Amino acid sequence: MKVALITGAGSGIGLATALAFLREGTAIVAIGRSETKLARLKAHSENTQDMVATLSVDVTNDDAPARSVALAMSRFGRLDYLINNAGIGSPTPVHETDDAALDKNLNIMLRTPFRYCREALTVMQAGGAIVNVSSTYALLGGLRGGAYSAAKSGLHGLSAHMAAQYGNIGIRTNVVAPGVIPTEMTMHRLEDERFRRMNYEMTPAQGWGTADDVANAIVFLCSDKARWINGQVLAVDGGWSTTKFLSENALTEERIKSAPQFTHSGRPVSALKPS
Repeated sequence: MKVALITGAGSGIGLATALAFLREGTAIVAIGRSETKLARLKAHSENTQDMVATLSVDVTNDDAPARSVALAMSRFGRLDYLINNAGIGSPTPVHETDDAALDKNLNIMLRTPFRYCREALTVMQAGGAIVNVSSTYALLGGLRGGAYSAAKSGLHGLSAHMAAQYGNIGIRTNVVAPGVIPTEMTMHRLEDERFRRMNYEMTPAQGWGTADDVANAIVFLCSDKARWINGQVLAVDGGWSTTKFLSENALTEERIKSAPQFTHSGRPVSALKPS
């Protein structure tokens, strides 16, 4: 049985990834700050409790990587996959970002993944895989990116190095860069009509992406089906970052007045764009 360690596993993409691995028969070590959210994961996986280990910890703590990897080894005796997913939202432009906010973004979304990778390398064997969760806002310029974009872009450099350094011993490293996915972390941003329309009306694929879409990409990159994929950045964004698309709605005077309707989990009620 393979084992995956996932940071930020209590909600959103992390939760979806944990459940996707469980469906594939992979045991998970779920790391998150909130015991309540991790309990939600256990509730979702009540039929596979023997395949789930959880640790409530701030991933930026100095001892968090060692404690997380130690849990994987003590509970399952191995670690095959590392998913660096923990992150924060609400990015601000450079002129609005003070040093404390800069340090917080870099700490959570670059320093912490670096330290988790370093710790995982002490126990991972050939056939292992690391996936760092980035963002389309690290692939191209965007408003309000600031420290967030800087940190996520840093993950690309880290991942490219690791792909070269450790690929020849059988440990692959790749990046998944999601577009804007409706989750608890992004819902407040989707209330901004400009932000919502910029992402929705400029995406050629229909509807909104879901956390499951990203989770499926992560699980694939860890699988043997992706054994020849190393050092790559996979955008999961419906074509937003690589096309020059604009919907018919955006070319008219019509406007989407209200926020899209989502369930509590962040799933859109309707998966289709307005006609």
